[in-house]
Amino acid sequence: MLEEFKKFISRGNVVELAVGIIIGAAFTGIVNSLVKDILMPPIGWIMGGIDFSNYFFSLSGGQYDSLQSAEAAGAATINYGRFINACINFLIVSGALFMIVRQVNRLHVLHKETPKTPPRQEQLLEEIRDALRARSTGAASAAPSPDRPT
Repeated sequence: MLEEFKKFISRGNVVELAVGIIIGAAFTGIVNSLVKDILMPPIGWIMGGIDFSNYFFSLSGGQYDSLQSAEAAGAATINYGRFINACINFLIVSGALFMIVRQVNRLHVLHKETPKTPPRQEQLLEEIRDALRARSTGAASAAPSPDRPT
């Protein structure tokens, strides 16, 4: 069982997946900071100082000035502002990944090898095949000659 585990863990796909998850987690931290610290302040300023993270409904019925004060009071809240931030975060992450994948695909197209010509033997075999095909279709379509019995 230990040997099977060693084979499983040493496979290339498992290691690549682990590296991808770790890089994805680091990338998520960067994107969260980008959204929270760089993008949301100008959006809030453009919209008149609105901070989406402070949008909430209080289910407890009390009036609270901010989400932090509602949470400190232990009120049940629906935090739709945080949901808006998460949606914006998702759009930014998906857009960034789209741009990365697009560039990688573009590089793959640039580095794509030109199709190699087949070996001379294959070319000769294809020529023979084509000649036999042409001969057989030419003989089948030719009209019977008066010299040749049918």
